[in-house]
Amino acid sequence: MDKRISTLAAATAQIADGATVMIGGFGGSGAPIELIHALIDRFVTTGNPGNLTVINNNAGNGHVGIAAMIEQGMVARMICSFPRSADPVVFTERYLAGQIDLELVPQGTLAERIRAGGAGIPAFYTPTGFGTDLGRGKPVAEFDGRSYVQERWLKADVALIKAEIGDHLGNLTYRMAARNFAPLMAMAAMRTIVQVSHVVAPGDIDPEAVITPGIFVDGIIHVPDPAQEEELNRAEARYPEGTAWPTS
Repeated sequence: MDKRISTLAAATAQIADGATVMIGGFGGSGAPIELIHALIDRFVTTGNPGNLTVINNNAGNGHVGIAAMIEQGMVARMICSFPRSADPVVFTERYLAGQIDLELVPQGTLAERIRAGGAGIPAFYTPTGFGTDLGRGKPVAEFDGRSYVQERWLKADVALIKAEIGDHLGNLTYRMAARNFAPLMAMAAMRTIVQVSHVVAPGDIDPEAVITPGIFVDGIIHVPDPAQEEELNRAEARYPEGTAWPTS
């Protein structure tokens, strides 16, 4: 099945109001900036999708990417590990004003909750968070003399991720650290959309090199020269104001 999508607008068209969206990236590494901005374009034009729950490692930096989604009022809830990163002004202002909710999750627990969602494991136990505010109200069990907190899986309606190479069938490889959460998110979402820097024919990727098999991917969009969040922030870019970005 050929999973190529011709435009960024088409790639984000099925994301609905109130959806839970996993977005890949560790800071700017692996962040699918063009897909995020296409989603913002749709919101600016049509007023939806809004009221989103976004799952990511952080809550955005500067005024691009996830931070721009929050600034536009699209995000009702963040589930992340680092809400205060390099330049978290947008999230901070809205959180202090009571305009966005936060579920803070330790980074390893976040990764494992996403992995559990993809593996069909509804809950697991971890010592991380026991005896802290993050563990308050959660079930606790003792194993081999140590207390563990129960954590629930994380799943999503849609995952937006970025890969280096993808074939027509959706098989993916990643560029070094840009791999981060993307393979886990692809497994944990009902629908996975990927922006790829290079599109190749089936068979051109060595099967031994495939990180995410195409069975977990629903669509790929070719973005040959993807933007980098850190470079945009160094240039003091804002999205959508003052920057022309393609929507197709």
